[in-house]
Amino acid sequence: MWRRREKMRLIKPPVEYPLETKYRPVLESLVPRDPMSRFNLKRGSPKEEFPDLDRNYTCMGRILTLHMYTRQFNRATESGVIFDDIIRPGIEEPGQLNGQMTVGCVAGDAQSYILFCDFFDRIIEAYHDYKVSTNVIQESDFNYDNLKGGDNFDRAYAVSCEVSVSRSVEDYCFPTHCSRGERRCLLSLAKKALEQFGEEFPGKLYSMEELSESNEEKGIIMKTLPPSLIQIGVARDWPDARAVWVSKDASLSVWLNFEDHLRLVATRDDANIQNAFECICVNLLKLEHLYKKLRKPFIWKAHLGWVVSSPAEVGTGLKASIKVKLRHLPQHKRLPNVLERLRLHMETTDCAGVYKISNIQTIGMTEVQITQLVVDGVKLLIAMEKRLENNGGIDDLVPTQK
Repeated sequence: MWRRREKMRLIKPPVEYPLETKYRPVLESLVPRDPMSRFNLKRGSPKEEFPDLDRNYTCMGRILTLHMYTRQFNRATESGVIFDDIIRPGIEEPGQLNGQMTVGCVAGDAQSYILFCDFFDRIIEAYHDYKVSTNVIQESDFNYDNLKGGDNFDRAYAVSCEVSVSRSVEDYCFPTHCSRGERRCLLSLAKKALEQFGEEFPGKLYSMEELSESNEEKGIIMKTLPPSLIQIGVARDWPDARAVWVSKDASLSVWLNFEDHLRLVATRDDANIQNAFECICVNLLKLEHLYKKLRKPFIWKAHLGWVVSSPAEVGTGLKASIKVKLRHLPQHKRLPNVLERLRLHMETTDCAGVYKISNIQTIGMTEVQITQLVVDGVKLLIAMEKRLENNGGIDDLVPTQK
């Protein structure tokens, strides 16, 4: 005890400087505060606030536990995104037992992926079947010449195609969380970039009010607000600061302030996905350069690649799809297993007998590899359809597990 008291005497109190004492309130105000401390949320304990996930069939519903929820409960990003904001889409739309698997969550800003990494990394791993690691860098490949066979589909089966890619801009919250002011700034920024972009690739910017029946031939008609935008919170203040830029030849459109800050979409009526992919690669790189000139680069993290609002699209942000006529294959008992092995998703369309085939994974592969996966998969599905038309079997065509 004596030694302890003697040691305490040797510790000198901090020296007080007059100016430091005078300006202490100012100095303390400069210290960054925990964002959560700024809120006065009337909430119970994590156990009391934990959502009911009994009939939730999303990735979020299968992964989230009370222990994980408790760890995230008192965290908030600098822009004010809390964990309940992130999981709300999956709570409001819990999915179906035998329906398509959805992630059931959405990020409010880029910092969400860092602050809530325990949760998001598990979501990405479950949805994409890809192990997130800070030691692995997501690679990109925009050399469209590396894509093979995207221009020679059997047109009796392949109807049309679409390639899209999403991007988010540094220093802005995602559309699920951004303010009206941020959304309007993003639109003004896009107008500046697209004005220069249009000098080489002519087009026109349409507001939501201008999207009418007269634009139907351009493929941009929007008669009603998509329910998906309402569920994830993107429809706030609709249609303020939303717009679509469409090229003069209608081959490319750029959607602004929808699910993400911008989404480039290339469509073709002849299923030539080679040309659609080339259109995306060339023009995406041009827009990326223009945004960098404006000192607003797209968000990129080494281990996640291109960061967007949904963890279902991080990595490349790329979705490639082909519409295919199939009569026999959709009824075949092995189809679900085939699609799982090909890592593809198939959904119905407005046209009977026509199905949309697209990639599920967007991370862990390059843009070329993802599009090649769709090309090769669709050709295999067409080969199976032809076999079934002639009363043949498809067992020998079923791919091995990838």
